[in-house]
Amino acid sequence: KSMSRTRNWSRLGVIVLSLALLAFTIAACGDDDDDGGDGQAAAFTPKHNPDFFDRQEMERQLAQRDVEPEDFGAGSDPWVQAIEPELVDTSEYRKPGPWNICFSNAAVDNPWRVVGWTTMQAEVEALRDDIADFEAVDAEASDDKQISDIQSLTRGNCDALIVSPNTTETLTPAVEQACETGIPVIVYDRGVNTDCPVTFIHPIGGYAFGADGAEFLAENVDSGGKVLALRILPGVDVLETRWSAAQEVFADADLEIVGDEFTEGDAATAKQIVTDYIEREGGLDGIWMDAGAVGVAAAEAFEDAGQEIPPINGEDQLDFLRKWQEDGLTAVAPVYSNFQWRTPIIAATRILNGEEVPKEWILPQDPITEENVDQVVEDL
Repeated sequence: KSMSRTRNWSRLGVIVLSLALLAFTIAACGDDDDDGGDGQAAAFTPKHNPDFFDRQEMERQLAQRDVEPEDFGAGSDPWVQAIEPELVDTSEYRKPGPWNICFSNAAVDNPWRVVGWTTMQAEVEALRDDIADFEAVDAEASDDKQISDIQSLTRGNCDALIVSPNTTETLTPAVEQACETGIPVIVYDRGVNTDCPVTFIHPIGGYAFGADGAEFLAENVDSGGKVLALRILPGVDVLETRWSAAQEVFADADLEIVGDEFTEGDAATAKQIVTDYIEREGGLDGIWMDAGAVGVAAAEAFEDAGQEIPPINGEDQLDFLRKWQEDGLTAVAPVYSNFQWRTPIIAATRILNGEEVPKEWILPQDPITEENVDQVVEDL
């Protein structure tokens, strides 16, 4: 529960007392950091990063959460379903197999990408009858290296090229040059500013992720409750859009957002930040996160302080899901699932078979809830 602060004013004379009374009067009239005088939190005003905020795209993504994904001949697994697919003809790329498929990867520099890369290799093995050779190159989070990698791959013996771009703007010309070679290009995960790839594969997006967590807190934190937002890094598109959507939800909720702090994805940093806010605020009533890597650390900060873990959102990472199960957390896990690493391999084989694929292949993005968390953990 929210705890009010008390101040002990010393008797330093008439002048000091007058100043204190004046300050109290101003605060009572509605300072932005105080409640509205009736127990309600002051209205939260979004402060979007203009380089990454697109209201029309946000509204599109939020609406897509309620759209049932479609089967279109590729099967019924979520990694081959699509939301509102507009299929494109790929007969011009049909050729006899088995094929040589090439992959330019941005990096394998965090747990999400490590799991994704493992998932992709598993899909390659599952389709070995169709894939003669799979050549993958890691750009090590370098735009320059990835540009060179793409140029080298397109001069080789690739029947199809998959690209997970390191950054959007810088990699766009390299992807356009690859398209001009006549090789079918498949982009996934992060996008580029061109529609020349045969298909662009991704889950719904960051706005959907951010709203899922914020809506859960708005429903599960008591009126006037204090919520802390934990973010990884500034200036990353999918993270900025998550925070933008959350801010829009919080603007309509009777919650006090006490801060948004960057953790750089470091568990120790996150735990210390939460500990500091618990001490400063006298407690917290909710935690929102733009990614789940520090979810367990955030929860442990409350345990170390001898407090109950409040409503919290994490992500579909096994450590958080197990913590949720073991301690009976009030939680939700928005997702940006690793199963999307399977889809480009499947897309490449479909294209080389001359089968239709969605121009924008939007994968389902259903959050993990109390109703299905046990089943998800059992399946992992």
